[in-house]
Amino acid sequence: MDAGASQPTAKSTSQPTSQPIAASLPAPLDAPAARRAKRAPWALFGICALLALWVLSPLVYTVLRAGEFSLDDIRDLVWRPLVGELLWNTVLIVVSATAASAVIGTAAAWFVERTRLPGRRMWAVLVAIPLAVPAFISSYAWVSLSLDLQDFAGALIVITCSYYPLVYLPVAAALRGMDPSLEESARALGCGPWVVFARVIVPQLRPALFGGMLLVALGVLSEFGAFTLLRFRTFTTEIYAEYRTTFDGAGAAVFACVLIVLCLILIGLEFRVRGAARYETTGRGARRLPVIYALGWRVVPVLTGFVALAVATLGVPIGMIVFWLTQPGAEALTPAEVSFDRVFDATLASLGLGASAAVVATVIALPLGVLLVRYPGRWATLFERIVYLMQGIPGIVIALAVVSLAVRALRPLYQSWELLVLTYALMFLPFALVNVRAALVQAQPRLEETARSLGLGWFAAVWRVMVPLAGPGLGAAAAMVFTTVITELTTTLLLVPIGTHTLATEVWADTSTLAFAAAAPYAALLVGLSLAATWMLIVLFGRSAVLGKDA
Repeated sequence: MDAGASQPTAKSTSQPTSQPIAASLPAPLDAPAARRAKRAPWALFGICALLALWVLSPLVYTVLRAGEFSLDDIRDLVWRPLVGELLWNTVLIVVSATAASAVIGTAAAWFVERTRLPGRRMWAVLVAIPLAVPAFISSYAWVSLSLDLQDFAGALIVITCSYYPLVYLPVAAALRGMDPSLEESARALGCGPWVVFARVIVPQLRPALFGGMLLVALGVLSEFGAFTLLRFRTFTTEIYAEYRTTFDGAGAAVFACVLIVLCLILIGLEFRVRGAARYETTGRGARRLPVIYALGWRVVPVLTGFVALAVATLGVPIGMIVFWLTQPGAEALTPAEVSFDRVFDATLASLGLGASAAVVATVIALPLGVLLVRYPGRWATLFERIVYLMQGIPGIVIALAVVSLAVRALRPLYQSWELLVLTYALMFLPFALVNVRAALVQAQPRLEETARSLGLGWFAAVWRVMVPLAGPGLGAAAAMVFTTVITELTTTLLLVPIGTHTLATEVWADTSTLAFAAAAPYAALLVGLSLAATWMLIVLFGRSAVLGKDA
């Protein structure tokens, strides 16, 4: 039945039926007014544009520097048996370490989050903690255990032990937030646990799994310190050797461009494999606990695997550090022969550089975060993607470009703390931006609008209202950058001022000369600082592993 039949008196009115409906709605803003309401202040937009150009400068300079070579020179440099060996080693270690990390990380996440594993809370912490131990520290421990590990096998062990938490963490989070109704339906249809895992759970893990694998692949592709100590040649080690041998940035820039191309291939491949499928639920309801499965007789081999993993990732590094700290002997330098002043200076330098870079990166990320949260649009998205592009560029490429720029155009800043801190902030700006943006999203915009209505400008409203509200998130951003900076090696080796030593550079220098005992106090302090900075986050993460209901 149509509306006219049900309400015959409606046609007797002289006004159209749409007018009362429109009258009941608030009058919309005209299009120019709506655009003005969302338009970012010119000062804020200009600051973000300058920051985006600053972030892009190392990448653009690397390409321009490589372009100084003719095509014949580039062919002669790249088309050599050495480059073929480097390409094979790089691809082999990236593929092998990524696959191994995917298997170990996914299996560990499954057993911790979805089975009745004894000591689940403890294992949730122990499995994630290796992320706080730098790869070159692990390589120092394994090499000092046996020099026979200086090959592909040793590199695969060290890299996998260092990077698998990048898969474990997102996969565990995905398992924890997964809707159990799909599993229950599959079980009700007669599917066994393995079929449910393969056909129901794994497809839902694709975004987290492939995202973690991409992080592992990019990390392995840009790894330098571990491969140098393990005597395993890749593009990163050759770029450093090329720079140190010839001090000619053009040749190293050509290799850097090859590395950039490999990074872009990885990013495109991950997007292609992951696809455009959507995995969110279409309805909202009460949050349900995930299904927890019993292990039965499998508990013994599973626990044995977790113990072996903990020994390889934590037991060997910490055990070898303790061994060399207490090992006397005339065949190697002992900790007693290491100058206390040198250890203190290296610790102070690491803390100072880490704190400075953390503050600078957080301050720089703040205007970008404000633009993204309060004034979203195409330009804001473009600036955000430019910043995140740095996450996929190897650190040695950025450091080499900064060195060349400083020598050619910024000579007063060359070999200075200021240049090193700015480079750290450039490299780890994505880490800061993620936390800053998340913190600003939680700040209520009404408070800012109230401040603006009381006469405060946008800068004063941000500084006096948004920043205090986002304080905890800004602190998390600074803590993440600090933890990453104190364990950074490649950029520090290329840019650290002469006479300045950090904990990372001291470990690298002593291990390169096989002075394992001399490197022990620096390694112990570095691992202690890194673990202290990440311990609380790991503990909070592990608490959620005890939730669930039995299958």
